Amino acid sequence: MTVIVTGGAGFIGSNFIFYMLKEHPSYRIVCLDKLTYAGNIKTLKPVMEQEKFRFVCGDICGRETVYRLFEEEKPDIVVNFAAETHVDRSIDSPSVFLQTNIMGTAVLMDACRKYGIQRYHQVGTDEVYGDLPLDKPNLFFTETTPIHTSSPYSSSKAGADLLVLAYHRTYGLPVTISRCSNNYGPYQFPEKLIPLMLINALNDKPLPVYGEGINVRDWLYVEDHCKAIDLVIHKGKDGEVYNIGGHNEMRNIDIVRLICKELKKPESLITYVKDRAGHDMRYAIDPTKIHSELGWLPETKFENGIQKTISWYLENRSWWEEIVSGEYQEYYQKMYGSRFG
Repeated sequence: MTVIVTGGAGFIGSNFIFYMLKEHPSYRIVCLDKLTYAGNIKTLKPVMEQEKFRFVCGDICGRETVYRLFEEEKPDIVVNFAAETHVDRSIDSPSVFLQTNIMGTAVLMDACRKYGIQRYHQVGTDEVYGDLPLDKPNLFFTETTPIHTSSPYSSSKAGADLLVLAYHRTYGLPVTISRCSNNYGPYQFPEKLIPLMLINALNDKPLPVYGEGINVRDWLYVEDHCKAIDLVIHKGKDGEVYNIGGHNEMRNIDIVRLICKELKKPESLITYVKDRAGHDMRYAIDPTKIHSELGWLPETKFENGIQKTISWYLENRSWWEEIVSGEYQEYYQKMYGSRFG
């Protein structure tokens, strides 16, 4: 079995590659990644020399590159993690998100049609559903929740999902889609909430919290997510969407305070900044479908997952210290520097 994993040098994609090589040692895993700011080739260092692994630097929007790779590898399964994902960046530069997230997905599916595959899997996001009110904690996103996007990012991901389903209906392409809640764990790029707060706290820098920090997210440990995708690509039904949630709802401010406590840093580092435009208030997923059909449930409780995550960042300083220097610092100042008030 040969599996092409796009975006495999990024956070979730790299964790998925590690998981698949461990759980399916007979599989050949091929990573296609453009190595943008969020893709780090050093993340894949532990597997680069493995016989069953191949890395290819390339853009999913490049039809010639993608087609050549399909000709060479003849994949059985394609799992598409490759995407622009940060909401703030999508507000700043929407066109990049439309190009990668929609057009790149179209190129991959065209390649799947041309060369044939057993399963194309699109890794989506719960953000396509919009948000839920804070005062109705019994409301959750299900697979039938209407799409109601809030940002260029979520709109581009929704467009990709709809395109995938259209290719299934029109061309009979064997596809599945998963929509996950917020992931956390090792190798996450430092512009995301948990690693950003961890690294800033370690360096005694301000911890920029949007608005009042009362936005609620459902947190999913990345390995639990990888296990769910593994189940979907092998046992999921063609044409189906599966929601993957962590049953770990937390307010942003409570996560920041927890990080301060664990690192023994003062909460005076917390600095409230101007809120993001169109900021969603609450995400919460109902994973009943994937549990009842495929037997999946999240295994990692947040209190355990956050401990493992903090330990990883403490033990792997060299990985993130390189990232937070140079170009990333320029972006950080652009996005947050003007918000401090």
